[in-house]
Amino acid sequence: MDPRTPVLVGVGQINQHDDSPEIEPVDLMAAAAREAADPRVLAAVEAIRVVNLLSWRYRDPGLLLGQRIGAPNASTYYTGVGGNTPQSLVNQACLDIQAGRADVVLLAGGETWRTRKRLKAKGIKSDWTRQGDDVAVPPGAEDEVPMSSPAEERIGLLLPSHVYPLFEQALRIANGETVAEHQRRIAGLWAQFSEVAAGNPHAWSQEPRTAEQIGQASPDNRMISWPYPKLMNSNNMVNQAAVVILCSAEKATALAIPRDQWVFPYAGTDSHDTYAVAERHELHRSPAIRIGGRRALELAGVGVDDLDHIDVYSCFPSAVQVAASELGLPTDDPQRPLTVTGGLTFAGGPWNNYVMHSIATMAELLRANPNARGLITANGGFLTKHSFGVYSATPPSAAFRWEDVQPTVDREPTRQALVEWDGDGTVESWTTPFDRDGRPEKAYLTVRTSDDARAMALIDDPEAAAVTVAEDIAGAKVRVHSDGRANLA
Repeated sequence: MDPRTPVLVGVGQINQHDDSPEIEPVDLMAAAAREAADPRVLAAVEAIRVVNLLSWRYRDPGLLLGQRIGAPNASTYYTGVGGNTPQSLVNQACLDIQAGRADVVLLAGGETWRTRKRLKAKGIKSDWTRQGDDVAVPPGAEDEVPMSSPAEERIGLLLPSHVYPLFEQALRIANGETVAEHQRRIAGLWAQFSEVAAGNPHAWSQEPRTAEQIGQASPDNRMISWPYPKLMNSNNMVNQAAVVILCSAEKATALAIPRDQWVFPYAGTDSHDTYAVAERHELHRSPAIRIGGRRALELAGVGVDDLDHIDVYSCFPSAVQVAASELGLPTDDPQRPLTVTGGLTFAGGPWNNYVMHSIATMAELLRANPNARGLITANGGFLTKHSFGVYSATPPSAAFRWEDVQPTVDREPTRQALVEWDGDGTVESWTTPFDRDGRPEKAYLTVRTSDDARAMALIDDPEAAAVTVAEDIAGAKVRVHSDGRANLA
């Protein structure tokens, strides 16, 4: 084996359910690091790379983490926003190890969002670590790109809980399903995820839910944005952290890390779809997933049927279905569910760091079955930024391979987005946000024009919005005004 072969040697996951107000995100990350490796290995860490967190603003969380785990001199990196970043960090760490730029790299992320929100509800300000201006901000966050365009911004379409249901409706329409048929199917998909979470000791919620409980709105499962009730949304009300440690095979041997703890990243890719949702060619497709995911498998020398474990990014059901369609994965195979954790609704959705948990869980499964192979998919933004990784505990026959497939993705067709458009069109997709009393409050529409361009529109009258839930308005005539407001014909 090449001594520079990158090896995943440690994983740690932490759930904190007791809402201790003194425990902050960096504390959870430190606890996860200690779960991942012993002090001797942690002291050897040369680079600490942290996923962007929302619970608290540190200038350099990696610096604090290094101090807590006994690696105070490690270089640090702090990512921009995106659920794709944990797998992207693995890809980059593998390249750095392979090229001799690093020997031991620790990747971490953690959120105490549940505690922060509960403290805020009580009028208590979090008293967590504040770093002074003398602490330099590490590289990484400068990679940020906008996740919306003027077409979405002018109607206020900015939340994932409003955008992903648009993809869901587009999937239903493309599949030719009735509203009832579709709702039953996606509730069944999410029930399968819930079943996986029930058997995952690291899942935030291990309470199994039936398809009926998931798909039907109720006082405990209120409708968020049609057709998604609460149990079809990512659950960010968690306190969770996860850590992954990678090093060279040579260093792993020198540190006497047992071989039965080694997991090998075979290959990875990164890509992104058109940043503006309004410019996507089809709302139920993702060229970046199709091209990036399939290329990662090709680089690893693995076919879809060779995969024993799969974790598809699962912030909302539409994300899973789009990825499954693009990669040729069945969504209804009970022997090979599309999650190893239970997904962001049930295992937990700690903002940008979910995939660190899915990688950690995948590693544990592969250690238990060294001949198995696993695929991780990661997604950031509005089904926008994507990263892929193929893993096994069996040593690879070739060196780790990575590719930026963006040049190929950029050749895919897009659609013209009209910002200040006035005219008649047809409803392509829509979603209807509900208020906390269970009433429709507005509706967001994507509208196709006569020349097949797309406009984004808003129905801001609650009574008119209610029609979009009571009726299937796919293909209905709609009048869009230059300010973005719309009326059904």
